Amino acid sequence: MIEMKVAGIALDAVTRSPIVLLKDGSERRALPIYIGQDQAKSIIGAIENQKPPRPLTHDLIANLFEAWGLLLEKIIIHSLQDNTFYAVLCMRQGKTKKEIDCRPSDAISIALRTNSPIWVMEEVIADASIPVDREADEEERQAFRNFLDKLSPDELIKRGKLEKNDEQ
Repeated sequence: MIEMKVAGIALDAVTRSPIVLLKDGSERRALPIYIGQDQAKSIIGAIENQKPPRPLTHDLIANLFEAWGLLLEKIIIHSLQDNTFYAVLCMRQGKTKKEIDCRPSDAISIALRTNSPIWVMEEVIADASIPVDREADEEERQAFRNFLDKLSPDELIKRGKLEKNDEQ
């Protein structure tokens, strides 16, 4: 799993549909997730730390968690099926842990209100993320190629033996 942060809300250029954009820690991969207008407003409100005069749905949920001593340990966006993302809220109350099915947009909105981490399974990132920094990706590939070019078969065997000895 890879921890992601909310980078912001964007609009699809063609459909004008809102998209929540998650970025990894290195800010080299971004995961766009299409969401509804209401969820976009809720996420923006959380990002901008806006306090509505009365609790809206995601505020109410965060308030319920606090009132009942429930801890949102993290959210996990765990799969992508037929262009639909799936997420769970990983909850804890004392020693009891539960995972609750949730739309990613709602999970993200609640996570922002409770300062909970957002995690995404690597398979989801591999399937749906977009590169943000192509130059850095290419530099990393080139550095790896240079490393391989300089690595002799004898050095590779020696490194393999060292790692094997470290495991014992």
